[in-house]
Parts: sequence; structure tokens; C-alpha cells
Amino acid sequence: MRVIADPGCVDKASKLHEALEKLTPWCFMTQNVNLNSLRVFASAAQHGNFQRAAEVLNLSHGAVSQRIKQLELDLGVVLFERKARGVSLTNNGEKYRNAVEKALSVLATAGADLQRASDQVTLHLGPSFASRWFIPRLKAFNTRFAHLNLTTEVHQNLITRNLGRNEIAIWPGKLADRVPGHHVRRLAELQLVAVCSPQLLGPDWPTDIETLLTFPLLQDGHRRWERLIEGAGHRGRHSLLNFARSALALDAAVKGHGVAIAPTYMIDEDLVAGRLVELWRSPDVSDEYLFMSWSEHEHASKPLKQTVDWVLSEFGQVTEPWR
Repeated sequence: MRVIADPGCVDKASKLHEALEKLTPWCFMTQNVNLNSLRVFASAAQHGNFQRAAEVLNLSHGAVSQRIKQLELDLGVVLFERKARGVSLTNNGEKYRNAVEKALSVLATAGADLQRASDQVTLHLGPSFASRWFIPRLKAFNTRFAHLNLTTEVHQNLITRNLGRNEIAIWPGKLADRVPGHHVRRLAELQLVAVCSPQLLGPDWPTDIETLLTFPLLQDGHRRWERLIEGAGHRGRHSLLNFARSALALDAAVKGHGVAIAPTYMIDEDLVAGRLVELWRSPDVSDEYLFMSWSEHEHASKPLKQTVDWVLSEFGQVTEPWR
């Protein structure tokens, strides 16, 4: 039996080796550094708190503390400064964090590539974007690209690792949030609109910001209503109902429970169908956009090209000039 190495996997292994070589010399003074300990260290460094890291990793506080202490003993350096309300990285800890995050990112990307079929495209989406924008278009996508093997992964936070073969991420934010090594296309400006059910709005009601803030306000995790209330200096009574996600706040708006605020790309179909009506549009120029990114280091396969161009066309953008 012959074993033929996948060139892509060989390339990933090479990148992993390069990433590990960039670690400072004292990082590998011992052969006993455990990969799970590195993941614990990265989580504790991200959250600045052992307890929060323990909750995220589903470990006990003691287990996290012990892993960190053993890692410091293995390396012969102190990584964290312990404080009454959390921890902070030492200078050596900050250096180690940068190197560990790069290495773990390469490992995660390589692992994803190994598990992905050569013709499979993976779309990384936020939960509200997935339910409000992608799902309504899924049938049309499958009809047009019946041959394409598409997988979606939903994430609460922006992916910070490098995207691998046939991976596409769609994310809101600023261009400065981009991960190096990715092609990035801007899909739409985050133009904010306040909407409600037509049954909630009385005839000839004024829709200035002062009147708007007297409605029941449906707020998502971005807490945009609170910022509007503060910016308007509104001192009257207001009723806020908080939701974890934009999609939930918009569903409540459709059912007549109040006024939600969201980017236009999440509500266009509801406006056309008459499920929602526009009450107010933010006059401010946004510095945030919806972006799409994919790896600039991987050869763009036909399935990836088709998916990227489809998303661009749905947003009225010019398709990518593939080489």
C-alpha cells in the first residue's frame, strides 16, 4: 500500500514548523510542554481571569491554575502577574502569548483542512446573519449550485485564525479587524434602521427620534438603543427589552412587541414583504461594514470561486477578478 502525502497538508505542516520556530528560545527549553496547557494559557491570557478561562474551557478554577503553574515551571519563567481581581501578562507572558496564538491558529487551520473534503466549502457566519440573511437564500443557492458541497459554521465572535482551503468568513466590523493573509471584500455599509410591525404604528404618527424613544425598544447585544438614548439626551421614560441576538429582536419586532434597530441587509426582505416598516434611519456615516474574507495563500478552487461570486452578486457587488 502506498501512502501519498497531500501537498496541502505538507504545506500546512511546513507552516506549523515555521510558526513553532519563531517562538523565543526559552519557550522550548523543555520537552514537557503540553498542548492542552497552551490552550489553557491562551484562554487565560485572552480573558485576564483564571475563573473565566475555566468556565470557557469547562474546567475547574483549580485545574486552570495548576496547568498555568506547571507551564511556568516547565518554561522557567513567570507568565502571569497575579492580582486580587484577575491576572495580567508579564513581558515574557506577552511574548509567549503572541507565539502560542500563532501556533494554535496554524494547528486549527491545518486540522480544519484535514477534515474538509477537497470540494467542500465552509461558510463561517454570525448567528443573526445566518438566520436573517443566509437561510432565506439557501433554497435558491442549492438550486443554482446543486453540485456544491456547502457547510456552514456559526460563531459568536470574529474568527481570528487564518482561514484554510475553501473557507469563507462573513463578518461585520472595521477593516482594521481583518486578519492578515486574507483576501477581503466589502459587502455593505452597516446602515442602521429602526423598524417595527405595521400593526404597531398608528396613522400619521411622527417618527422623529424623540417620539421613537417612547416606543417599546427591542435591543440586541450591540446595545444601540442605549447609545441612541444617551446621544439624544432623552430624559423621558423608555422601555427596553434586551435580546442576546439581532435576529431575536427582529423576530419580536415582526410580532409587534416593539421597535428594533438593525443593519439594512438583515431587514430588506421583511420591508419588501410588509412584515416590517421603516421608522427611522441613522443619519450618521458608519465606519463599520460587512466584509467577506478568504485565504490569499490557498489556491482558489472552483467551488470557492462560485460561492464568493454568489455572495458578491447578492449584495450587488462586482464579482472577483479571478486569475
